[in-house]
This record gives sequence, structure tokens and C-alpha cells, in this order.
Amino acid sequence: MNQRLQRLADQIQRTLAVLIRDEINDPRLTGFVTISSVKVSPDLGYADVYVTILEPSQDGGMNKESHKASLEVLKNAAGFLRTELSHTMKTRTTPRLRFHYDEVVAHGNYMTHLVNEAMQKTKASATDDDTND
Repeated sequence: MNQRLQRLADQIQRTLAVLIRDEINDPRLTGFVTISSVKVSPDLGYADVYVTILEPSQDGGMNKESHKASLEVLKNAAGFLRTELSHTMKTRTTPRLRFHYDEVVAHGNYMTHLVNEAMQKTKASATDDDTND
């Protein structure tokens, strides 16, 4: 991606983060929505917006069902967000927004949970071995 497209993607990311936080008040939008990255097509026709939805989870798992509703809200608000984005951008056209769920952070949280669980089992078995001796 060339430097101009990267600057535009960064501007879209910053502006959308503020718009989602301040302007979208839908109760189906659960959790904390974070825009992890934006990729703009070379013809400026589309912007692929990758979002992560962070929710407190007891088991550390990846609950895809809870993210579907939030992602659907963002997809339905894409037209509104594009209009608001056009007011702040200094380009001739404003890219159409396509939202995608970015599973990288959720997968990392799940892996961290598994490692912590394994560490606790190891400590518990070490403690049991010490008490048996």
C-alpha cells in the first residue's frame, strides 16, 4: 500500500473510531468496539474496516454469536458512517465501508486463557506432589 493510501486509511480509522463511540447508540452494539485496521482499495472505492469487539468473558473463549449482532449494527450503519466520514475528509470520493470481524485479538485472548489454565493445573499438580511427599 502506498503512502497516500496508508494516510487515508489511518484518517478513516481515527474518524470512524470517534463516530462509532459518539454517534452509534444501538443497544445491540455490545462490548467495546475497536478498529484494528483499515485497508483502502487503490481506486478509493472501498475501505475494508477490521473491527474487534472486546467483551468481558469468564472462559476466555471466542463467542462468535455475540459479535454477529454488533457487526450487523455496524454494517447497517455503514451508509451513515460514510456520510459523516465524507464531511471530514478532503477527498473527491468517500470509500464505501465494508466491516469485517478481526479474530486475531480474540484468538490471542483465547490462547492466553489456555496457557493460564495449563499453568494453574501445573501449579496444582506440583502442590499435590509436595503434600504427598
